[in-house]
Amino acid sequence: MPQHTRHIADLFSGGRLIAIPRKAARREQLLAHLAETLFAQDRTYTEPEVNDALRSVHEDCSALRRYLITSGLLTRTRDGSSYRRAGAVDSAIPGTSPAA
Repeated sequence: MPQHTRHIADLFSGGRLIAIPRKAARREQLLAHLAETLFAQDRTYTEPEVNDALRSVHEDCSALRRYLITSGLLTRTRDGSSYRRAGAVDSAIPGTSPAA
C-alpha cells in the first residue's frame, strides 16, 4: 500500500473520518483525498449536495467545506449557489473568485 494511501486510511475508522487533522500538511492530504473521491471533476454541485457528500464521512461538513474552498480544491460562485472541484482548466465557474 502506498505511504500516502496508508496515511489517509489512518484518519478513518469504519469509513468515517475520525478527526480533521490539525497539522496543515496532513489536512491538505485529507482534503485532496476528499475532493478526488467525493466530487466529480466535471460536475456542478449545490451547497446541500456538497454538505451531504462531506457529511457521509464527518459530521462537521461546514468546516470541511471551508477548508476545501480555502485550499483551492473546490471553487464556488460568489453567492455560494454552486460548487465545482477545481483542477481542470475548463472547470472554473463564471463569477468565482480564486481561492486565497
